[in-house]
Amino acid sequence: MIDTVGEEKVRIGYGLGAVPSLYGAKGEASKLGAVVDDLDRLGYDSLWFPERINSMQLDPIVAMSYVAGRSEKLKFGPAVSVVPGRNPVLMAKMLASLDVVSNGRCLPAFGLGIANTAEHQAFQVERKERAPWLNEALPLMRRLWAEDRVDHQGSRFSIRGAQVLPKPLQSPFEVWLGGQAPSELRRTGRLGDGWLASFTTPQLVAEGINTISMAAVEAGRTIDPGHYGVLIPYLTTPTDTVPDRLAQRISARQPDTDAREIVATSHRRLAEMIDAFVEAGATKFVAFPFAEPENWHAELEDLASAILPKQT
Repeated sequence: MIDTVGEEKVRIGYGLGAVPSLYGAKGEASKLGAVVDDLDRLGYDSLWFPERINSMQLDPIVAMSYVAGRSEKLKFGPAVSVVPGRNPVLMAKMLASLDVVSNGRCLPAFGLGIANTAEHQAFQVERKERAPWLNEALPLMRRLWAEDRVDHQGSRFSIRGAQVLPKPLQSPFEVWLGGQAPSELRRTGRLGDGWLASFTTPQLVAEGINTISMAAVEAGRTIDPGHYGVLIPYLTTPTDTVPDRLAQRISARQPDTDAREIVATSHRRLAEMIDAFVEAGATKFVAFPFAEPENWHAELEDLASAILPKQT
């Protein structure tokens, strides 16, 4: 998802969340490997793993390590990794190492984590403390990736002569941020290199890009116009309606929005939504299945036929 400034290339990746059929029992890793192989072979740009501690899904660092060793071309990232609660020096080391062993295919993407008590307990950081933690940790990690030795004295971290070696192969090692609240958009403009939105509409993406761009200008920065992305949930079985559980989740966040504006109810609809998001200014996408298909190989083949021709 890293392109030359001015070349807004459309790239389409895939996301895997809680998928018991792939890694829920002994011996199931071979099924995950087959999915990674198909994504690599078919030309998907990247593979993304959300971070949920209290859910049936892999730790994103472990999952990305698997992809780094299994695939040859596939990029990978967390969608998104929770920073508050983690040691930024150790996290910088892990991500730099992943970039090295994958020959520069690691895509760091960070966020505050979902508003969920169980998740907050896992990271031992209260919600109100999460933004200050990220605001200090992200610039520190950037320094660790770029500088030989780092001294830092902040509200949460104090280090002297810290080193992260080897350095990431990508230079700069660009960081994407998630979130859609005004404060999160402004943070992306101040501190991030790209934005990965989720559960959103083209109108909200256009408005978000504008807010991020203005915040970047105020901070004396610029965001590459090709560094705006969207994670789009989709249904693997075509239908005219969105499942109640997903529709309720969307209604709680955006009560005035039809769930079908956010969730693609078929492969064809997903292709149409990608076009609409491109018109709004986004060029990087993650197709995220809401339910498991009966046959992963057939699903990835059919989806590739519908959406990968849109890559440029």
